[in-house]
Amino acid sequence: MPTFIMLTRLNPDAVRSPKGLEALERDAMKRVREQCPEVEWLSSYAVLGPYDYLDIFVARDIETAAKVSTLIRTFGHAQTEIWSATEWDRFKEIVRTLPGAARA
Repeated sequence: MPTFIMLTRLNPDAVRSPKGLEALERDAMKRVREQCPEVEWLSSYAVLGPYDYLDIFVARDIETAAKVSTLIRTFGHAQTEIWSATEWDRFKEIVRTLPGAARA
């Protein structure tokens, strides 16, 4: 299954306390598990910068990833971006098949 990266930025009014943040996460993840049981969550990170969170998950297709993104946006009044990701070793295999690629 393809790997996806989701970047999330919460609306500042979405959460007013640390307990509220934990409740938001719990409720959002419960909804994702209910609506998208085939999605496998790999990792989550709090990040510094224009986004608040970076999540990595696998889903069967882009439509399922879009569903995850939409579910997250409905909680916390968030903005999300979804990126597809290819593991580095797999990417190197793809590059080696390109015309003119050096053979090792």
